[in-house]
Order: sequence, then C-alpha cells, then structure tokens
Amino acid sequence: MKQYDAIVVGSGPNGFAAAITLQQQGISTLLIEGADSVGGGMRTKELTIPGFKHDVCSAIHPMALASPFFATLPLEQFGLQFTYAPYQAAHPLDNGETAFLHKDIYETAADLGRDGTTYLKLIQPIVNRWKTLALDTMGPLRFPKDPVFLAKFGLNALQPATWIAKRFKTEKAKALWGGMAAHGIQPLSNLTTSAIGIVLSGVGHKYGWPIPVGGSQSIANALATYFRSLGGEIQTDFWLTDTADLPDHKILILDLTPQQILKIKGLDLQESYKKQLKRYRQGMGVFKIDWALSELVPFKDKRCQQAATVHLGNTFEEIARNEKLSHEGKLVDKPFVLFTQQTAFDKTRAPEGKHTGWAYCHVPNGSTVDRTDVIENQLERFAPGFKDTIIARSTINTRQLEEYNPNYIGGDINGGVMDILQLYTRPTWSFTPYRTSNKKVYISSSATPPGGGVHGMCGFHAAKTALQDHFNINVNL
Repeated sequence: MKQYDAIVVGSGPNGFAAAITLQQQGISTLLIEGADSVGGGMRTKELTIPGFKHDVCSAIHPMALASPFFATLPLEQFGLQFTYAPYQAAHPLDNGETAFLHKDIYETAADLGRDGTTYLKLIQPIVNRWKTLALDTMGPLRFPKDPVFLAKFGLNALQPATWIAKRFKTEKAKALWGGMAAHGIQPLSNLTTSAIGIVLSGVGHKYGWPIPVGGSQSIANALATYFRSLGGEIQTDFWLTDTADLPDHKILILDLTPQQILKIKGLDLQESYKKQLKRYRQGMGVFKIDWALSELVPFKDKRCQQAATVHLGNTFEEIARNEKLSHEGKLVDKPFVLFTQQTAFDKTRAPEGKHTGWAYCHVPNGSTVDRTDVIENQLERFAPGFKDTIIARSTINTRQLEEYNPNYIGGDINGGVMDILQLYTRPTWSFTPYRTSNKKVYISSSATPPGGGVHGMCGFHAAKTALQDHFNINVNL
C-alpha cells in the first residue's frame, strides 16, 4: 500500500480544510470518506422525485465567504459559483409585519424604525471589523490581535440573547434578533447565545448569505477538484473502524465527533482522555423536510419569496419559549422553523416553473417523532395555501440523520452544544483542543473551535497544529 504523510478521515468542510492545508505545504495527504461521495454536510441529492435537487444538510452559507480560510482558496476557478437573494432573511409575524435582513445594514436599520439606532450600534462594528474579529474568534483561545475590540464584542456576545432582546422596543426588531440567535440551537436564555445572532447579522451585511449554484454539493466538488489539483488523493466508500486498515502514515486527522472517535480501534488514546470525550455534551437535534413544489410558497407577504432564508416562529417570546421547551426534551406545536427556497434564485435545481423547499425545526436530541405536520402548519400559518403546492416530500428524523452522517449524534448538526462550557473548550479543556493524547492523532471536526458551520476553520487549525508539531511548518491566514 502507498505511504502518506497524513490521512484525513471525513470529507466535510473541515476535513477538506485540513487536507488542503496539509497538501498546500507539500505534505502528501489521503482524504478518506465513508460514503460513496464527498461532502459530509455539503451534499445535494434528488431526495423527492427526479429533477428536483435538494440540499441534504446545509443550504444557505452565511459563513462561506466570511471564513478566513475559504477566502484564501480559488474555488471559483474550480467551478464554484454563488447567487444571492434580494433579502438575506425574512421574519414574518402574525400581526402582519415582516422584518428583513437586507444586505445593506442601513436599509435594515431604516426598516426597523425606532430600533434602527440600537441595531446599528450592535451590528455595525462587526461589519467594519469582521476580518480582524474572525481571526480572533474563529479558532482556539489565543491572545487576540485586537484585544480591545474583542473585549467590546465579548461584552455583547457573551450575553444571553434574552438580554439583548430587551434593548429593542418593537416586536419586529425583537423577532428578527430572535430568529438570528436561534441558529445557535440552544435556549436563548443561555450565556453566549448572542454571539451567533450578532455574527450572522454582521456577515450578512458584509458578504450576504450566499447560495451555491447547483446545490451545496458544488462547494464539496470545488474543494475536491482543488485538493486533487494540489496532488491530494481521495478515497470514498471507506468507513474507518480500525486504524490497522489504513495505509502507512505519519499523522491522522479525524473530522469526527467524540462518539465516533471512541468507536475506532487502534487510536491508542489514554483512558483519561477518553473519559473527557465521553463527557462531551450534545445539543438538540433537528427534524428536516424537503419538498418538491408546484410553485413558489404563497407567503402572505410576497416579499418573503425574495428571501434566502425565512424564519418562522413569530415573536421573540414565542421562539424563546419553544426553544427552551425543546431543549428540555418536550415537543412543541409551533416550533421555530428555518425555511429556504433555493430555486427562487437558482433555476438549475428544479424543472422549469417548479420549485423546492427546505426546512427543519429543532427537536429533543434523539427524538424520532414525526414533525411533518407541525412544520407544514408553520408554513401554512404564514403562507396560506402552502400545502396545496406540495408535489412530494422527503423527511428525515434525528436517527436517520445520524445514520446518514454519524457525526450528527442524535440529530445534532452542530457537533455538540455550543454553550458557555463548550464554546471554546470543545471537545476537551485544552488550549490546543485539536491535539489528542496520541501525538500522531488530531481532531478537526465541528467538535473543536469554532464549532459548527461551513467555514473550514476547525480543519485549518487542526492541520496548522499538526504542521507545527511534526513538520516544523508554520502557516497563517
């Protein structure tokens, strides 16, 4: 068997980031993937009927252009194209109002009326200083490049989203804020839940929320083509259960979460380290639906048809209450639903005149209860007649999601809850969490900082650490 300097297990965004970072430095790298195609959470398949292309997991990519790592890659030269919606996000309310995340921060502020100044004060610094902030926050705990600005950001980001919501006076502004913060998949009363809301809003204004033409698979395909152009090799249909099955190698990087790592034989991890992995905590799961639709969703506010993502949860109070109940293991009748409509902006994904819909809601980790009705009721609530547009649907519960991608334990797409205790100390309490107790084995998954999302930063930092440890090579962004 051929020998390699490094083997990377898992072809999600972090697996590719690790493999590319290594191969760029001349480190011969093999990327292995258990499924029959690369991509991890970046796959697109005909889940309903032929001709309708659905994103299996990730769909809209706020962090793709905001990622310091992806920003260094020439992916457009390898086939990747993005398109954009007129509105990055929409949030309709029962009272007839709709809040919008415009690309232009001042349009958003104007739309929020008397809360516009509060919004600008909260989000404008992120737009102005994102590149520095990204380097200081999207990685392990280190002395920051701009400690003063990071401290100012932290004063807001570390707060529960419920605290920030009190700064706004209108239901419209509070709702927009709640929808952004709820992407964190945890109770909005938790510390640090403001961080995700601030970041998603800020990068939306700076870069937009891009939609990959052809589906999220296009990102994976571009990464694969670029990696191979560097001399890297890829092997699919290789489920790793024992390191004895691998070719000879110097280092091993795992784009896997703790429970998957614990199942692999031959890693030679210390018992004390394995105990730490066993204590790692998962977050809520998701129940997801994909639809083939006869037409665009008939939202009451037609402007919602021009939004990349539509947040369906009504008021901040309703979202916060239902997220808390879901976290506590309860099923709710009106869950917070994230809905996307890619074919409104990318005509390559459905037959002419037809459309796709993509949505999920948060559920208790491991729940297998069918949430089809409650999700579709939420669509119908803000888009009467939606159910009449359904041609076909495909559903996936938490167990099926984990079977599809074993990293999604109990349907947890974030790779572990990102609360105050696991925001940076994931998966262990270490200043360099990419290292394991075996000096030749590293972790690059979303179970390491900065956590979930299609940004590749976990993989970059894992590879950076391995390059320093074994090859005396220092790489920076």
